Amino acid sequence: MSRSTRALPISFEFFPPKTPEGVQKLRAVRQQLYARGPQFCSVTYGAGGSTQAGTFATVREIIAEGQQAASHFSCIGATKESVRQQLAELKAMGVKRLVALRGDLPSGYGLGGEFHYASDLVAFIREETGRDFHIEVAAYPEMHPQARSVEADLQAFATKVRAGADAAITQYFFNADAYSRFVDEAQRLGADVPIVPGIMPITGSTQLMRFSDACGAEIPRWIRLRLQGFGDDTASIRAFGLDVIARLCEQLVAAGAPGLHFYTMNQSTATLALCDRLGLPA
Repeated sequence: MSRSTRALPISFEFFPPKTPEGVQKLRAVRQQLYARGPQFCSVTYGAGGSTQAGTFATVREIIAEGQQAASHFSCIGATKESVRQQLAELKAMGVKRLVALRGDLPSGYGLGGEFHYASDLVAFIREETGRDFHIEVAAYPEMHPQARSVEADLQAFATKVRAGADAAITQYFFNADAYSRFVDEAQRLGADVPIVPGIMPITGSTQLMRFSDACGAEIPRWIRLRLQGFGDDTASIRAFGLDVIARLCEQLVAAGAPGLHFYTMNQSTATLALCDRLGLPA
C-alpha cells in the first residue's frame, strides 16, 4: 500500500432513487461508504432537470448526515431566473459544491433556454454568487460523444475552466494513457485545474456495454472479449472487474491523479471492494 493512495481524496456519486424502497436502500449504501471518509458525495440531475426534486432531496439528506454534498446542476432548457432561484435554494440548503453541466434535454424537446454550453452556466454562477460554490465541470479523456473533434473538445474544456471552474471530474474510461494525455493537453491550453478521474466499477457485462456505447467510453477489446467469455458467471465478472479497475486506479495514482471519483450506481459492494484493494482506510 502506497502512502499516496492512503492519503488520496475520494468521492462518491449517487443518482436520486425513484421509489421509496430505493430511497431506503441508498441510505444504507451511503452509510457503508461514509466509513471511507469521502471528500464529498455528488448527486446526478436528470435530463432537462427531470429529477430536480429527487436530486435536491438526496442532497439535503447527505448534508443532514454530516457529509459534504455536490449537486449536479444542468442548464439546457433553463432560464437565468430559474437558475438564479435554484442557486439560492442550494445555498440555503448549505451546498458548497456544484457539478456544472450542460445536460441533456428529454427527447422531443428543442434546445430552448438561455444557456447553450456548460461554460455559460459556470460564468453565470460566478457572476451571481462569486466564490460561494466550488464548481466542478465534466471532462472527457476520450472526447465527448457529440464533440466535432478532439481539439474542439479540449477547447470547450478550457473555456469552462476560463469561465471559473475550480476542478473537473472525468467521464469513466479504462485507458490510463487517455487520462494522462488529456491532462497534459488541457494544461497546454492553460486549463490547469485538478482533473479527477471518474471510476466505474465493473459488476456486469451487458449494462456496462450499453452505458459505454451511449456515453462514448471505449471498452478495450481485450476487456470486452473477457467479459463476453464469462457469460452469466457474475462472480468471475466481478473478480475480473476488480482486478482491472484496481490496476487502473493504481496507474492513475502513479500518474499523479489528484483523487478518485467513484460512480457507485447506488451500490456499495464493488466500490468498497475497490477501496479495500487500494488500501484506502476504513
